[in-house]
Amino acid sequence: MTVTTLDPGLMAGRRAGPAGELRNYVGGRFVSGEGFFEKASPVTGEVIWRVAEAGASTVDAAVTAARAALRGPWGRTGEQERAAVLRRIAAELERRFDDLVTAEVADTGKSITQARTLDIPRGAANFRAFADIIAATPGETFTTVTPAGGRALNYTVRKPAGVVAIVVPWNLPLLLLTWKVAPALACGNAVVVKPSEETPGSATLLAEVMAAAGVPDGVFNLVHGFGPGSAGEHLTRHPGVDAITFTGESATGSAIMRAAADGVKAVSFELGGKNAGVVFADADLDAAVEGSVRSSFTNGGQVCLCTERLYVQRPVFEEFTERLARRAAELSFGWPADEAAVMMPMISAAHREKVLGHYRLAREEGAQVLTGGDVPVFGDARDGGAYVRPTVLTGLGPDARTNREEIFGPVCHIAPFDDADEAFALANDSQYGLAATVWTRDLTTAHQAGRVLDAGLVWVNTWFVRDLRTPFGGVKASGVGREGGTHSLAFYSELTNVCVDLGETT
Repeated sequence: MTVTTLDPGLMAGRRAGPAGELRNYVGGRFVSGEGFFEKASPVTGEVIWRVAEAGASTVDAAVTAARAALRGPWGRTGEQERAAVLRRIAAELERRFDDLVTAEVADTGKSITQARTLDIPRGAANFRAFADIIAATPGETFTTVTPAGGRALNYTVRKPAGVVAIVVPWNLPLLLLTWKVAPALACGNAVVVKPSEETPGSATLLAEVMAAAGVPDGVFNLVHGFGPGSAGEHLTRHPGVDAITFTGESATGSAIMRAAADGVKAVSFELGGKNAGVVFADADLDAAVEGSVRSSFTNGGQVCLCTERLYVQRPVFEEFTERLARRAAELSFGWPADEAAVMMPMISAAHREKVLGHYRLAREEGAQVLTGGDVPVFGDARDGGAYVRPTVLTGLGPDARTNREEIFGPVCHIAPFDDADEAFALANDSQYGLAATVWTRDLTTAHQAGRVLDAGLVWVNTWFVRDLRTPFGGVKASGVGREGGTHSLAFYSELTNVCVDLGETT
């Protein structure tokens, strides 16, 4: 197999040669599909990849290869063997570190600093974490008195769920892909991965990593393409798929759930959010401002955990609002290879238009735009990219569409509140329930927030701090189920209870 060599010019956001070709990975081989599509750089708008699109036959071949792998030696591996495989994958990810950084930056336009410090290291960490978890998680054993007065031994056997379809979005491509592939392989499954059509690069490199790490053919399969009428729909509707895990928009999750219902497939969904941040008057205001800058604008606001609604207690509302708007206006743009760059483009021209449409809607609804709300002008090739300015709004009520619809861009709206009950009621007034952030020095208020906020994750005086052993997921329209730590094992495996009569008498 030829190892992909990536042009370093991609990392600068500048395409230095013809577009590279990315293919599907099925049964241990790179294969073409039923057609091709082009992937453009969000930095300049130039085409950087020509990608093989998987149709129904390629998806069927991938599912068939996965099923065959489960029937082969992979299906008989034990936890310690699989843990060793995961550790080899992590080591190979680290060996290909620079190539993965280049692919991730080229696909997304994010800063090289973020890719080096978050996205790629977390990919390797996911495999090591789940290697440790599967190697150390015990089964259950009980003894029971039988009706005849003897004893029976009950113990659990953990079996793979089967062929798992993994569908991931474009915002944190390798991080979210490995977050699902690692526990799936740890539990002995075979997977068919469908990355976003916007971010095919690092997923293709992950296929190379799998081969180099000695993962058996068919255990990891990769199909490129779109959603409806393409690889995504073919995969989630395929009768040979046993379970589906998806991260992305809530509307897409609903469509996948309808498709999964026909086959009664297990599903795990990590969906959208309209996350709230609550700043109390007793908070460390410096920390609250800087933390809210991170939670609102990291990754261009293109993280499901980002804060789009901020509620600030009235005594500090004006100071906080002024300071946050000033900091947002100071955030630096640059080429992705500039280590000081903070802001990144939207993933595509289409997504930029969606975000700008929300900016226009906010003005129509009567919002005051404190900073941003438009497109930066660079005077170079980046003007062909998908950039927008970080935007801070105020002046809208809780029923405004701007405060109810997920925008998924670098934007937040700030509103005042008077007491904790009002703040928590405002935060909970949403169809979503993924994450919330609370800034306060009062421990009673902090613990109250954890109990009453409708969110799967509540951060107090911080944001985006993750322990991979903890549960991750949302409530309401933000998701179904939990992944992370042993919670992932519950989804990616099936437990069988074995009861053996020991023939003993009491």
